[in-house]
Order: sequence, then structure tokens, then C-alpha cells
Amino acid sequence: MGLIKKPSELEVKKTISLMIYGQPGIGKTTLGCSAPNAVLFDYDGGVGRINGAHRVPTLQVASWEQTDEAIKEIKEELPETQTIVIDTVGKMLDYMSDYIVRTDPKMQQRDGSLSLKGYGVRKNMFVNFVKKVSMLGMNVVFIAHEREDRRQENGQDKVVKRPEVGGSSANDLIKELDLVGYMQAIGKKRTITFDIDECYYAKNTCNLPKDMVIPVNVDDKGEAAGANDFLCTIIDKYEEAQKKNIAKTGEYEKLVDRLKKEVAGIKSAEQANAFMEVLKQMDAKKEHIYNSRLIVREAFSERVKELNLTFNKEKSCYEPAQAA
Repeated sequence: MGLIKKPSELEVKKTISLMIYGQPGIGKTTLGCSAPNAVLFDYDGGVGRINGAHRVPTLQVASWEQTDEAIKEIKEELPETQTIVIDTVGKMLDYMSDYIVRTDPKMQQRDGSLSLKGYGVRKNMFVNFVKKVSMLGMNVVFIAHEREDRRQENGQDKVVKRPEVGGSSANDLIKELDLVGYMQAIGKKRTITFDIDECYYAKNTCNLPKDMVIPVNVDDKGEAAGANDFLCTIIDKYEEAQKKNIAKTGEYEKLVDRLKKEVAGIKSAEQANAFMEVLKQMDAKKEHIYNSRLIVREAFSERVKELNLTFNKEKSCYEPAQAA
């Protein structure tokens, strides 16, 4: 095949998009800057709360126009950049809204909010921004505050944590993300989990462990006490999981192709019974991959029908069907 590739021929995704959200003051911005060769787009004034040893090149946003200018500057002057950190995504959307109204006052309603058409313009701006960063071959880390949704369940009030992202842009963003992690404090430890839970939203596409402890990198005196590289390890694990998945898919395709050829080569009851033994041994050794057992057994069933073979339950083997 040319443009169309088999699953085992797919390329490993070279960039990752993820979101971190959680409790106020828990260190979301610092964690975001732990991604490889990061540049911080500070829409929320969070850079001032990062320990000096862990700060990265930063755009202190004053207007939406600076965002495009900064991306051009990164391409020309900071080509080693691997990650753009957005802090916070909610504030970024506010800057977009401000730009839309300044350039076209008709996009604003009397109460100061965007009109329906204005929200559509902002949605397109947001999607285009994400595409632009991805096309530049960079990771993007979105920082968000948490918000609480309350709902009734079995007569009780239940609280569910969600990223605070304005309007319909939340769905546009989250569906494109590779990972979503929820930060919280458990005892005195800061943790992050990417596992789905009924109490908060998360997204785990590379089997990361639940409730990972974030290493302490600032001591009680406010001095740097370790490297700020936690997200580097997460991104490495994501890439490793992709490579393993593609490699396993290749093994799966080879296994299914080989067994299907063996099934197609069956021409007698003796050969059918011999192949049954092969399948039993594979089951005992757990040699099947994904749904290879189901696919091959279906092909085998079709083949014995084509050969007009019947299964003798007493002898536990296939025999030629008796003529009517």
C-alpha cells in the first residue's frame, strides 16, 4: 500500500498534547514547566510563583496579538523549544474574547459576553492555535484550574471535578488531548493521576500508574531541591507505550496471517484435527495476541464447513460428514 498504512506501519506520534488541572496553589505551573525545553505562555501571571531555579523562557501575555508574535519568535530564535505551556487555558480564551471584541464590537452582547457568532469565531481561533503548535512539531501542555460540577445521584449530592475551560471550547480541546491529569494533595504529598474516575475527569492512553507522587523540588526554605523534569518522564513513557503498541500490533498481524494460511491449507479431517491441537497448545501457552484466537477460530469454522466436516463430540474430533 502507498498512503494507507497497516497498523504496524504507523509512525509513532512525535508530539503530545496534555492537560494538567487541579487545586489552587498546588504547583500546576511548575509542573507544566517540567516538560522538555518548555516555553511558558503566561496568561495568568503564574510565572511569579515558580521557584527561580525552575523558571523557563516566558511570554508574559499582554494581548492576544503577542501570541502569534511569540510563536514566530520561537521558530526564529528558540528552535530548540520542544513544548509550549499554556497557563491557563481559561485565561487564554479570555484574551481571545478581548481580541474578538476589539476588532469587531458587534461580536459582543450588551452584558459584555460574546455573541453566538463571537463564540464561533473564538472556537475557530482556538482550534487553529492548537493545529499551529502541533504542525510546528512541539508538545503543548495546557494548565487549567479545577471546577466542581454537582449532580444528584441516588438522592445524594455528588461533586465531580472538571477542568475550568470556558464554553464549548472545553469539548474541542479535551477530545484532542492525549493525556489529562488531575493534581491533588493526598496527605502532605502532591499527586497526579491520569486514570478515569467517577469523581474527576482524566485521560490515560499509555497505562500510567494511578496517583503518582510528584517529587519535591523545593525545600521548606524555598530553595530548589531537585530537577524539575517530571513531565519529561511522562512524555517518555507515552512515546515508549506507542512504540510497544505498534510492535505488538506487528506481531499480531504476522500471527493472524500465518494461522489463516494454515487454515486455508487444511484439506482433510486429519489436518483439521491436527490444527485443533495447535490451537489448544496456543491457548495453554497464552500465545494469542489481542483477538487473534477469535479471528482464527472463525476462519477455522468456515474451513471445516467448506470441507463438509462434522465434529464428533464422543471422539472429540472432526470426521467427514456421512452422505445422506
